[in-house]
Amino acid sequence: MVDDDFGLCGTCWRDTPFIGGAICDACGGPLPGQMGVDAAHCDDCLRTPPPWDQGRAALVYRDRARSLVLGLKHADRQEVVVPASGWMARAVRDIVVPDMLVAPVPLHWTRMLSRRYNQSALLARAMAKRLGLSYCPDLLIRARRTRSLDKLDGAQRRVIVDGALRLNPARAHRVSAGRPVLLVDDVMTSGATMAEATRAVRASGAGRVCAVTLARVTKAT
Repeated sequence: MVDDDFGLCGTCWRDTPFIGGAICDACGGPLPGQMGVDAAHCDDCLRTPPPWDQGRAALVYRDRARSLVLGLKHADRQEVVVPASGWMARAVRDIVVPDMLVAPVPLHWTRMLSRRYNQSALLARAMAKRLGLSYCPDLLIRARRTRSLDKLDGAQRRVIVDGALRLNPARAHRVSAGRPVLLVDDVMTSGATMAEATRAVRASGAGRVCAVTLARVTKAT
């Protein structure tokens, strides 16, 4: 039993690793200690700063969070979008601005054809509605299909996604005047795909770029 529609039961809530307290301001991953006044960064982001300005994530990618993400991604469990978009909206409230444009990381059309939906677009649309922000589902285009990135390290992932994403020419006017953009994906592992998406919108004149994912892979997972 749950308190309302699309909620989590007590057991699932207990087993879902929400990110709270101190976080990395760049990737959104959890950090030891309590949230402070100054922005903090994890070792990876200090060593190799990501190209986006700030990042957030709602969950650590393990336990129940992993099941939720995989269910949405591969098993058509679209009911996950309702609670997940709320968690993501809360995670980004401190970094969004009123004129920010929300855009999902795109799927290649062949994957879209077989899956029938882009889970990142579903999350982005629902989150944008909660936050009262403009949403552009096709701001980015995946110019070529890439192989699965599972079990690859960060360097390999960067090579594979290099040049795979580009701005949709028909939507370039929506970011050409330095408009801030919030990029949305379901999971972040190395950040290679989000970095490529950031470069694509920045090259077309976007201003501040932030990133949010439903879940974040951490070294502890």
